[in-house]
Amino acid sequence: MRALILLGLVGFAAQLVDGSLGMAYGVTSTTLLLAVGTNAAAASATVHLAEIGTTLASGISHWRFGNVDWKVVAKIGIPGAVGAFAGATFLSSLSTEVAAPVMSIILLSLGAYILVRFTAFGLPRGNLGKPLRRRFLAPLGLVAGFVDATGGGGWGPVGTPAILASGRLAPRKVIGSVDASEFLVAIAASIGFFFGIGSENIDFAWVAVLLLGGVIAAPIAAWLVRHIPPRILGSAVGGVIILTNVRTLLRSDWIDASGGVQTVAYLVIAAIWAAAIAYSVREYRRDKANESVEALELELQRKATEEEETASA
Repeated sequence: MRALILLGLVGFAAQLVDGSLGMAYGVTSTTLLLAVGTNAAAASATVHLAEIGTTLASGISHWRFGNVDWKVVAKIGIPGAVGAFAGATFLSSLSTEVAAPVMSIILLSLGAYILVRFTAFGLPRGNLGKPLRRRFLAPLGLVAGFVDATGGGGWGPVGTPAILASGRLAPRKVIGSVDASEFLVAIAASIGFFFGIGSENIDFAWVAVLLLGGVIAAPIAAWLVRHIPPRILGSAVGGVIILTNVRTLLRSDWIDASGGVQTVAYLVIAAIWAAAIAYSVREYRRDKANESVEALELELQRKATEEEETASA
C-alpha cells in the first residue's frame, strides 16, 4: 500500500512538472520504476499506459487555458506516434540486462540536456509568430517518439526545447501543444509494448495510481505554466534525473563501482546541481529586474511624450 501511495505522489509531482515545463513525466516516473527494480520494457509500458490518461487530461486542461496550437499537434503528433511504436517494439526485443543500462544512459542524457538547456539558456523568445513547418516538425516527432518509447520518456525533453529554440511559438503554447500531442505517442507506444511483451509484465495497479496522480495534477500544471519560472524548475528536475540514473549505472553490471566511487560521484553531481539551481535563481531574478527597468523606462518615455504633447498644445 505504501508503494502505491508513493507512486501516486510521483505521478502527481511528475505531471505537475511536465505540465508546467513541457517535459519530464515519463523520464521522472520511469527513473523511479527502474530504481525499484522494474525491468526496462515493463517500466516504459507502465508509464505510457498511465500517460494515455494523463496526457488526455493535460491536453484538455491546456486547451481550456488557450495553450494549444492544434496545427503543431497534428504535424508533430502523428510522426511521433510512428516513432513511438517503433521504439516500443525495439525495446521489447532487448534482454533485461541490456535494456536497463541502455535506458539509464538515455535518461541520463536527457537529464543532462534539461539541466544544461534551462540553466544556461532559459527560454528563447525570438522569432515569435513565424510558422512552424512540417519538414521541421515531422522528423522531430519521429525521433522524439522513438526516444520516448525506448527511454521511458523523452517526448518532452526532445520536442519542447527544439520548438522553443525555434522561437516561433510562445512558450506556453509550446508546452501545451507538446503535452497534447503526447496523447497520440502514449497510445502508439502502449500498442507497441502490448505486441512486444504482452500484458503479463505490467502491474495495472501501478498504472492506475500513476494515472490518478497525474490526472489530479494536470489542471493545476496548466494554470501554473503561466506563473512558475521554467528556468529554475528545469534545473531542479534535470539534477534529479541525472543523480538517479547515475546511481543506476554505477550499480549495474556494466560498471559495478565501489561504494567509495559512488559516494564521490554523488557528491560531485550534488555540488554541480546546487550550483546550477543557484545560477538559475540568480539569472531569473536578473531577468525580472531587467524587465522591471525596461517597463519603468517605457512608462517614463510615455509620460514624457504626453507632457510634450500637452505643452505643444
